[in-house]
Amino acid sequence: MIIIKTDQEIEKIKKACVILAEVKTIVYDFISPGVSLKEIDSVAFKEIKKRGGKPAFLGQYGFPNTCCISVNEQLIHGIPSNYIVKDGDIVKVDLGAIWEGYYSDSAFTKGIGNITEQDKKLISTAKNAFYAGFNAIKVGKRIGDISYAIGSYIKSQGFYTPDEYTGHGIGRSLHEDPYVYNDGIPNAGPLIRNNMVICIEPMILQKSKNVKVADDDWTVIDPLGYNTAHYEQTVLIKDNKAYILSGDNI
Repeated sequence: MIIIKTDQEIEKIKKACVILAEVKTIVYDFISPGVSLKEIDSVAFKEIKKRGGKPAFLGQYGFPNTCCISVNEQLIHGIPSNYIVKDGDIVKVDLGAIWEGYYSDSAFTKGIGNITEQDKKLISTAKNAFYAGFNAIKVGKRIGDISYAIGSYIKSQGFYTPDEYTGHGIGRSLHEDPYVYNDGIPNAGPLIRNNMVICIEPMILQKSKNVKVADDDWTVIDPLGYNTAHYEQTVLIKDNKAYILSGDNI
């Protein structure tokens, strides 16, 4: 069931997103050669708590940390470890905050130091695919129109996206209806309505849409070993327009 948000609920989601946007910028700037994934996670935890929020992922479905941090061929849901970030890595961070019971969610991919032109294209494709989906949001159109726009852009760049993992609605729960696939059929799925809040999150693979879950039962990886990218924002649809709530400076 798709939950159309009240104005009061939207204000709480907005506050959760303000916290997240601030923390996301701090985390992005902190990631550099020589820091560990656990250190990155610790910064996110402290900064969310400092602002009066709660980490959205900590304990969610049993997840043990504040951030999902996935490096190189890891796509999503990576558990922060003692791995030390080095030049040439591409690091994906997915995190969220809770304010008065309402959730926010966002993800970015950062290239560390000297990365290849292919990796630069991978990272830009994830972000641009988000904007393709974002720009397809029109009240009265359908969720499938967003999915089709995302998938079409990814394909135009010669890349792939997995079928199993999607964007989603968000509110009192981290994951709500509707699910926003990263490829789809135009004019299909639920209607786009005012006061919906959704997360659009393209996930980019280089050679195939296939993924597998690592032995930790969390980390989703490209089994072919190629680098991957991920980008996500929380989006409000209100007054027949779409708004990015979770900070678009990264």
